[in-house]
Amino acid sequence: MNQIDLSLKGQCIAEFFGTGLLVFFGIGSVVGMKIMDIPYGQWEICMIWGLSATIAIYFASPLSGAHLNPAVTVAFWLSSSFQSKKVIPYIFSQMLGAFFATVLVYILYYNCFYEYIHSPIHTHESVKYINLINMFSTYPDSHISFYKAFFIETIITSILLCLILFFINIISYKPFLPLLIGIVITLIGSSVGKLTGFALNPARDLSPKIFTYLIGWGSIAFTGGTNIPYFLVPLFAPILGGCLGALTYNKLIKPYLPKEIIEKSK
Repeated sequence: MNQIDLSLKGQCIAEFFGTGLLVFFGIGSVVGMKIMDIPYGQWEICMIWGLSATIAIYFASPLSGAHLNPAVTVAFWLSSSFQSKKVIPYIFSQMLGAFFATVLVYILYYNCFYEYIHSPIHTHESVKYINLINMFSTYPDSHISFYKAFFIETIITSILLCLILFFINIISYKPFLPLLIGIVITLIGSSVGKLTGFALNPARDLSPKIFTYLIGWGSIAFTGGTNIPYFLVPLFAPILGGCLGALTYNKLIKPYLPKEIIEKSK
């Protein structure tokens, strides 16, 4: 889709609201499932995250290019297709958008949330109470080590970025792009999402962790109860994976694409 020529401020506002939409719909569905017993399964949650990404990209792509993810911003920057001066403002806007979206979900669900936490069967020390942090941000399955989680998040984000770049360069009808990206996110979540929660996005994960820390969960929001603070995984692994995905596309896929396909997609 054609991008409107906005100032950096306008682009950052679009990144703020776009990332906010992504997080609002995604986290809202998880909170509803956990607190109000909405009968969502893994497939439904993954579809909601995929559709959330689709809607957010449709909204922001004409305005900012719809990065909505620091991993995307860094990967595009390192592949020389994004200006250096925009990297920090974009990432800050994404983080801020995710934070305010998390706050909004918490406010909307506050009464249900408060009743759930303070019911007799949910004490501050209970395992189920601690596990509620999963509704705001991602943590690994109990069978997954810190290093295995780092590897998983790196791989799935590299797949995501590689396919994003592939679609950008071969799809001539650009309105299809957000839908395709949403489908990829849905498939990633459905196939391996249970292992780590498929963060794929440092803004989507770190901002909610900061919020849950501020509202009373304390350091467990960052550590996940592990010896090595788990927040490092969804913060750095997606960025590394995004860069690897961009490198894979640029070095191993793009050179072998027929030039007429690339030209037709522009």
